[in-house]
Amino acid sequence: MMVKVTYVDSANVSRTIEVAPGVSVMAAARSNDIPEIESDCGGVCTCAACHVYVDPDWVDKTGTASKVENGLLSLQETRRPNSRLSCQITLSEALDGLVIHTLEPEE
Repeated sequence: MMVKVTYVDSANVSRTIEVAPGVSVMAAARSNDIPEIESDCGGVCTCAACHVYVDPDWVDKTGTASKVENGLLSLQETRRPNSRLSCQITLSEALDGLVIHTLEPEE
């Protein structure tokens, strides 16, 4: 089964992709040319460049941020209660239909 993920960018443009379970939200975005998701550290949770907002309907299903992830997110001025690092959300069949909101990259 493939997992559908919809990315909504800062201009409110939606892009839906289908990927195999087991990859991160960040890796899926990068391999499908989804804009506004950076990967400065390559997805090892050391930079927060892949900061996204999880759609409110999906927050409970994506799990909670780790201590390290929370530490990185705490440095973000744009942090919200539904903020996550997209490299830390692994796609699974339970997340089929997930909606992610991306942020305009900082200059």
